[in-house]
Amino acid sequence: MTSPFLALPGAVDSSGEDAGVAAHYGNPLREQRLLQGGAIVDLSNRGVISVTGPDRLSWLDSVTSQALKGLAAGDSTETLLLDPSGHVEHAIRVFDDGVTAWLLVDASETLALAAWLDRMRFTLRVEVVDRTADFATIGWMPPQEPALSGSGSSVGNGTDSASIIEAFAAAPAGVALTWSDPWTAVATGGHQYAAVDRHPGEDFPWRETLVERADLTALAQRASERHIEVAGVLAAEALRIAAWRPRLSSEADEKLIPHEVDWIRSAVHLNKGCYRGQETVAKVHNLGHPPRRLVMLHLDGSDAVLPAAGDAVVVLDDPENTVGTITSCALHFELGPIALALVKRSTPVDAPLAVASESILVPASQEVIVPPEAGAAVGRIPRLPRLGAQRR
Repeated sequence: MTSPFLALPGAVDSSGEDAGVAAHYGNPLREQRLLQGGAIVDLSNRGVISVTGPDRLSWLDSVTSQALKGLAAGDSTETLLLDPSGHVEHAIRVFDDGVTAWLLVDASETLALAAWLDRMRFTLRVEVVDRTADFATIGWMPPQEPALSGSGSSVGNGTDSASIIEAFAAAPAGVALTWSDPWTAVATGGHQYAAVDRHPGEDFPWRETLVERADLTALAQRASERHIEVAGVLAAEALRIAAWRPRLSSEADEKLIPHEVDWIRSAVHLNKGCYRGQETVAKVHNLGHPPRRLVMLHLDGSDAVLPAAGDAVVVLDDPENTVGTITSCALHFELGPIALALVKRSTPVDAPLAVASESILVPASQEVIVPPEAGAAVGRIPRLPRLGAQRR
């Protein structure tokens, strides 16, 4: 499926996980400002799965990390599908319209997740369908500042953008299909490891709206007529990284557990019933520490080298000492070059770090997201008397 947004002036196709949508339209830094002012991002390559039937929420609740039984029509949340050892297999953005639970996922997750869910239905009254061919995802944020415009107009300061999105939003059950990212606050039953007075996620009110794929060309035409500004995925990624917001296709590998990237904050309910991987979640949170921790790196831009995902994070004074790996990187319009990285828990929070990229060491200052002491919430547990022992 070729997105009609790629026909807009200046559109440059993305690669990798985001292939099939525009990376940018000529100026990624300007597009970050536009996105804060109400511009939209074409995410039509991402996956959409519907789960219908009266057992849908209780069933999803039983197999994933978030409490979903009480999700009301119009509510949004996020949940994780873990393997039996607690490693993250899928990150799922969930929205329910009272009839259907809509699961929004990265493109590479869609087929595997839909197939796994379909196998797990057994005799429950649920139906799982891949709806990616029917619905396209559009990303946006409520206006935070006046949108920029090359023509000098304010483009309604983003207001028109929001109203156009509302007009195009699919609503098969009478409820507009817009998912609101819960990352702006600690979810009920969640826990934040980041020890900050104000979390940058509070300034990242991300939305994803489903539109009928048949209407995507008309929406792109509105953008072409400058009734609505557009930004590429590079702009969305830069704002995501600055908000410390994990993404499965970027931050996850086969070893990732939710604690390492502070995903307990939005996607895990610590007090809900049993689900696959719960033992690891509870054990690490209550008794142990995650083996790695997410940090944000502020990178030295003197050499004009922007590291890439997979580049090694090393100790600046001892470049043979690799302590972690870059997971995401971007050039931010205010912060400059920044990155998210997973480093060993033992890495000192004040250690001078660098990124080995293109045979160059790029110095980096570390901003702690998940501290080394994350976990061990219970502390010391009192010893239980042995069976048959007498208390004195």
